Amino acid sequence: MDADVIVVGAGIAGLRCAAALRLRGLTVRVLEADAVPGGRIRTDVIDGFRCDRGFQLLNPSYPAVKRHVDVDALDLRVAGRGVRIVDDSGDARTIADPTRHPRLLPETVRSAFGVGLLRPCAVAGAVRWALPAVGPVRRLATAPDAALADDWDRLGLRGPLRDSLLAPFLSGVLADGIGDTSDRYVRLVLRSFLLATPGVPNAGMQAFPEQLARTAGVDIAYSTRVEEITDGADPSVRTADGAVLRSRAVVVATDSVDAATLTASATSPMRGLSTWWFEADGLASDTFLRVSGVGGVVVNTAEMSSIAAGYAPPGKTLVQATTLLDDTGPAPETQVRAELDRLWGTTTASWRVITRHDIRRALPRQEPGTPLRRPLQVGERLVFAGDHRDTPSIQGALVSGGRAAARVARLIA
Repeated sequence: MDADVIVVGAGIAGLRCAAALRLRGLTVRVLEADAVPGGRIRTDVIDGFRCDRGFQLLNPSYPAVKRHVDVDALDLRVAGRGVRIVDDSGDARTIADPTRHPRLLPETVRSAFGVGLLRPCAVAGAVRWALPAVGPVRRLATAPDAALADDWDRLGLRGPLRDSLLAPFLSGVLADGIGDTSDRYVRLVLRSFLLATPGVPNAGMQAFPEQLARTAGVDIAYSTRVEEITDGADPSVRTADGAVLRSRAVVVATDSVDAATLTASATSPMRGLSTWWFEADGLASDTFLRVSGVGGVVVNTAEMSSIAAGYAPPGKTLVQATTLLDDTGPAPETQVRAELDRLWGTTTASWRVITRHDIRRALPRQEPGTPLRRPLQVGERLVFAGDHRDTPSIQGALVSGGRAAARVARLIA
């Protein structure tokens, strides 16, 4: 017996599961195919720039983050609480939370009228849609569900409030450009944004899983790919180098695609995103996310070095731009640059592409009617952990890891 429990994958769910199992007095061995922890949360350091693999934010309002993460130690830097909506002529309108940015209240009011966000029917529909997000989570979790776009239609949420603000903003958060994500889940996302402003660790998002790995207190074998799992009373895993490791239970904490491959179990398909990282020039400091109010391939863009100075060398500017990624492949660079010219009000011809990350497995799909918590046990001694079993979020990954540990403890008690 190599350990009481083998955890396959050192992403957020796997690390949380391993730490919880150790606290229960069980021996744990984590096998990670990559050279570092984090799974889908990674940061590449290129020429001194910190380029996260995908535009990701950590929301300190998540209950599981409050319980299991030392946010202060991460030196979290938050973005502006609001967005800049850019129209087809390149004019940027600022919509900011007046409680955080009181000096921007007059500009926010002018922008709201200028963009047409305050049409009575649309505002009433938005209020009806958002109200459940501020109520009890248990009531929201059991409410009827529908596709986001269908629910907006039902509530009369149409016009610029939908097309120029909510849809562009949420398409990047959900990796969903058509609104077929579960409305119940989106309301949970909205709830987290209402409670706190997300941000990034000053040293890059990878600082978050690195903290989890340091504090887990378990053996983690990196660059160790698992190729086969055998379930049963004495389960085992076989790694790419031919080693066979035995345990009393196995937790599969990979993404949903690899989990399906390793276990032959049904899981959620995944959505894709591409993130472009540019060394920019000619920009004033701006901490607000920018979205297009008239559509386009760029779902959001942000000046990361203004949000977190640690993302760029002194005196340099780092800009990210995110696009949806589907089977047709990434958006052409010429189209991305043309839209960024408009979104930033300057030419991007001199901006150097530092890297582009094409993340085909960015987020699990959360289809309408999908339970917010799905079963974890998929075999006699085989258990899933991952955001595809709860909600597609850091909160979902952390909660799922804890749930998996509790389930394993009952299995081998």
